[in-house]
Amino acid sequence: MSVLVVLSSHAKPDRVEDLKALFREILPDTRSFDGCEGVTVYQDQDDPTRIILLETWESRPKFETYGAWRAGRGDSGRMGELVAAPPLFQFHDIVDA
Repeated sequence: MSVLVVLSSHAKPDRVEDLKALFREILPDTRSFDGCEGVTVYQDQDDPTRIILLETWESRPKFETYGAWRAGRGDSGRMGELVAAPPLFQFHDIVDA
């Protein structure tokens, strides 16, 4: 069953456009990574420094493999330079209701 991964980040106020540019640069690789079913980026209307990624993955282990790959490439460090605090990751299962 798919897992929804929510990445919530707060860009430094003077780095919002840089963070969005970084996502535009790296997300094509994410979308083609084994196990990724899709990624959508949102910007908070009330707090433009808050950028949210909604990612759907085949499984949490597939996402964790991807996360290790990103960290190994140094992309996590690049993002770290642009955000005011470490991003928050949440993992959600689909609930039949």
